[in-house]
Amino acid sequence: MIDDDGALHPDVLDPQLLEHGDTRNVVDRYRFWTMEAIVADLDERRHAFHVAIENFEHDMNIGSVVRSANAFLAQEVHIVGHRRWNRRGAMVTEQYQHVRHHESVTEFVEWADAADLPIIGIDNMEGSVSMETYDIPRACVLLFGQEGPGLSAEAQAACVDMLAITQFGSTRSINAGAAAAVAMHAWIRRHVFDQGV
Repeated sequence: MIDDDGALHPDVLDPQLLEHGDTRNVVDRYRFWTMEAIVADLDERRHAFHVAIENFEHDMNIGSVVRSANAFLAQEVHIVGHRRWNRRGAMVTEQYQHVRHHESVTEFVEWADAADLPIIGIDNMEGSVSMETYDIPRACVLLFGQEGPGLSAEAQAACVDMLAITQFGSTRSINAGAAAAVAMHAWIRRHVFDQGV
């Protein structure tokens, strides 16, 4: 994307955006870049964690999970269950974020096993470990359940550990979109800031 002399390679720039302006919600670095160039640049820097969410009841939080995955530069978002999901909350970030679909938990687990990625469940259920004290692996999949029922029994069985976000108020849980953002940021604090990577 950047030439040897430090200049921006002209192929990354979109002539239409240069002519008419760029009103997309992108950081200044990517202003006027083509979408393909942005994705290619992100692919060179993506972090080692993946995010997955079950989608058996058309969870409305998936869009915000995708948006947060883009913000924290996850490798991929995995949607387990129904292929269709509400993209409104993603705010078009699904165009820059790799999203993979798995028909079932079994198919998802087979993929994770083949990729040698441990599945870490995030659900505030009995026996969950505090996320704040857990050493999240660098390469892993953070798996979230649906709003309300949480992770299915099959998904729970596939997890090497279950983590809960410590809460201090009166509500029993936070929504899946917020939980995903908190968990991804916990990974960032551990593997980007603590390690100086």
